[in-house]
Amino acid sequence: MLVSVSSPWASEKLVGPIADLAARLNAEVLVAHVATLQDDDDAESDATERGEQTLGLLTKGLREAGVECDGVMLLSDDTPKAILNTARAKGCTCIVLGLTGKGVLKRLIAGDVPANLIRQTDLPVLLLPANWDGKI
Repeated sequence: MLVSVSSPWASEKLVGPIADLAARLNAEVLVAHVATLQDDDDAESDATERGEQTLGLLTKGLREAGVECDGVMLLSDDTPKAILNTARAKGCTCIVLGLTGKGVLKRLIAGDVPANLIRQTDLPVLLLPANWDGKI
C-alpha cells in the first residue's frame, strides 16, 4: 500500500492507524511525500527539508511498530499524478491519504489533491480525515 502524507503532523498522527492496518493486512508500506513549495517557503530546500522530516517520522514509527516500509520523496507540481504514478510503478494495491485540516476554500485555491486523485485512479483510495484518531 502507498501512504501519502503532507506534513510532519500528519505523519505522527497516522503511525498507529497505518501500523495497525498494515499488520492486519500483512502489507508492506511505501510512504510517499510530494514536496511542493508553500507560501512560507523561501526556497525549494524548505519544501525538501519538510518532506524529509515528514517521511522520516512516519517510516521510523512504522518500523518501530514492526511494519516493513520504505519512504520516497517525490518532486512534482502535480501531486495527485505523482502519487498515482508512483503507486502504479511500485505495484501498490491501494492508496491511503492522510488529509490535512485545510478547509474547502484553501483546497479550492491550492488544489484538492484527494478529489483529483480519486478522479484519476483505478486503485482503491482510503482517506483519513485530519481529526481521525481511531483504528481503521
